[in-house]
Amino acid sequence: MHEDMMAWEKHVEQELRGKKASSLDWEAAEGIKVKPLYSAEDLEGLEHLGSLPGAPPFVRGPYASMYPGRPWTIRQYTGFSTAKESNTFYRKNLAAGQKGLSIAFDLATHRGYDSDNPRVAGDVGKAGVAIDTVEDMKILFDGIPLDKMSVSMTMNGAVIPILASYIVAAEEQGVKQDQLLGTIQNDILKEYLCRNTYIYPPEPSMRIIADIISYCSANMPHYNCVSISGYHIAESGANCVLQTAYTIADGLEYVKTAIRSGLQVDDFAPRLSFFFGIGMNFFMNIAMLRAARFLWSEEMQQFNPKNEKSRMLRTHCQTSGWSLSEHDPYNNIVRTTIECMSAVLGETQSLHTNAYDEALGLPTEFSERIARNTQLIVQQESQICRVIDPLAGSYYLESLTGSIIKAARAVMQEVSDVGGMAEAIAAEIPQRRIEEAAIRTQARIELGKDVIIGENQYKLAEEADVPVREVSDAAREQQILALKHIKKTRNNVAVQQALDHITELAAAEGNLLQAAIVATRLRATVGEISTAMEKVFGRHQTQAEIITGAYASVYAKDEHFQAVQQQIKGIAEKLGRKPCVLTAKMGQDGHDRGLKVVSSAFADLGFEIMISPMFQTPAEVAKQAIEHDVHIIGISTLAAGHKTLVPMLMEELKKQGGEGIKLVVGGVIPHQDYDFLYSLGVVAIFGPGTNILDAAERILATIK
Repeated sequence: MHEDMMAWEKHVEQELRGKKASSLDWEAAEGIKVKPLYSAEDLEGLEHLGSLPGAPPFVRGPYASMYPGRPWTIRQYTGFSTAKESNTFYRKNLAAGQKGLSIAFDLATHRGYDSDNPRVAGDVGKAGVAIDTVEDMKILFDGIPLDKMSVSMTMNGAVIPILASYIVAAEEQGVKQDQLLGTIQNDILKEYLCRNTYIYPPEPSMRIIADIISYCSANMPHYNCVSISGYHIAESGANCVLQTAYTIADGLEYVKTAIRSGLQVDDFAPRLSFFFGIGMNFFMNIAMLRAARFLWSEEMQQFNPKNEKSRMLRTHCQTSGWSLSEHDPYNNIVRTTIECMSAVLGETQSLHTNAYDEALGLPTEFSERIARNTQLIVQQESQICRVIDPLAGSYYLESLTGSIIKAARAVMQEVSDVGGMAEAIAAEIPQRRIEEAAIRTQARIELGKDVIIGENQYKLAEEADVPVREVSDAAREQQILALKHIKKTRNNVAVQQALDHITELAAAEGNLLQAAIVATRLRATVGEISTAMEKVFGRHQTQAEIITGAYASVYAKDEHFQAVQQQIKGIAEKLGRKPCVLTAKMGQDGHDRGLKVVSSAFADLGFEIMISPMFQTPAEVAKQAIEHDVHIIGISTLAAGHKTLVPMLMEELKKQGGEGIKLVVGGVIPHQDYDFLYSLGVVAIFGPGTNILDAAERILATIK
């Protein structure tokens, strides 16, 4: 074999006119060096080889029969506006071939606010469905039998009232708790790490998770009580190694929490599930899923489970939202197909494929149909489901799997050394690793080192308008009317007693989910139940920090980068201070990857950067901008609230005397909304994929 490799290297040298084979080597974002050719020598010493599907360490899949026995579940993640509109959409999708439901809740619901709360004026129904009471939940599942339909719910902050509403809605449909099928995400550590849709501080939030695991283990034997999510870790910028390591580390923290609460590992571990994000490095993402199964099986041995299923990693996957490009968006159909194939060849148990227009706005029925049919075609036409783990034995894939196992172990050891994932998050270790990775990725794309077709290569001279879904503010008005009716017709004395009991349990002991179920039957609202716990737990708040140097390190001696730095220095000399930018997110949207990347890059360029606290109202953002005398406010938006929140901010700036402050907006904004924002006085709009140096120059041109 060694002689064969030497002969191949000579052929390469001849074909490339004297260049060595090593010149074809490439280093992936994970820090893994990738060679142009792999052989049997690359399999020597790999510890994960040799197992069969359905047997520890489950590298080749958690079940013996895998897809030949049962294909993955097609589970599209969706929800918008009101429960009635979402229910109509779900029933159409199920009739068209979707096999399970995955519920997207709006940001007001995630953060434990009812729709009539003034802090959520721009959030109701915009990025998911609004759920205020069990009546909404009943409408959401009208005509959908909950004893037969597997339902996944992405909910962490307001997990207690939402799960209680689901249980009571099923009861009133005639379905017992032990018949319920599906998953509640219930993964709060990931929220502190990257997504930010938390409500309470970490300690009481971990207590809530333990209460849910305990209740579900006793009453809902077919229900997955925690779904440990790597998806949002990946969307925040993590590569496959970081996603694997931090997802497994989160899962171990939940296992330890449940055991400390008095449960035996086999009481709950078989019902834990996972959720991974799948990006565009095709083979790396396949290897990631195989490596994750190996590592989970290995790590779970420390708890001495008697049931093999306690070591089994079962996962849902979703194709990347971040990899979708605003430019030439029909290319996203191809990207999603590649990512779909990667998830399937990695042996996922269920899958959501993103719609091509999600970098522009909320997906339409047309784009959702293409996304769903992508899975149907792969599942029913490609013949992939005929064979289990068909790429097993590939020199390249097995080497990648081994490399991810080794690299992820090193990251997990760093977490273990500080006392586990909760302590690591408190010390902001994983946050910094992820943010640095995101910043470097952005810089590589801008320099053309990472190619995005239609964005930094083969760009269209003119972009066509693509229709997107729009949710009007009428959804909030409908929810408010429904809330008023419920509060008028329920037994308010009994509701208050049930809420007081929840507050008492929060300060003492007792199962909070069980108490919330009682309150929900009486028609207590999501916001009321959340507030009852908040009285004891408080509401968590964090402040983002700027990471300096990561963006500049990739650009090094780039002439454009240096030219922009000189422009900023010139303006600073003219103004007598650095040009100052306040970056902010308004409303309840916690997705802050873009805000952090831009803030860090602008700081490296020489701007004075301030980051507003999360979840601010327009009035609060305006007040901070005026108090600190900033030149520019940069609003980051992802959740379709820009047509409500930006006008409110402009009005507040006028009211508070900040008319001279310029406003720029960046994020997921449909092109048909640009004229509306410009008419308000917005000076620049930056969509996904905007080159940061170009954005900086446009902003500098507005500063006098």
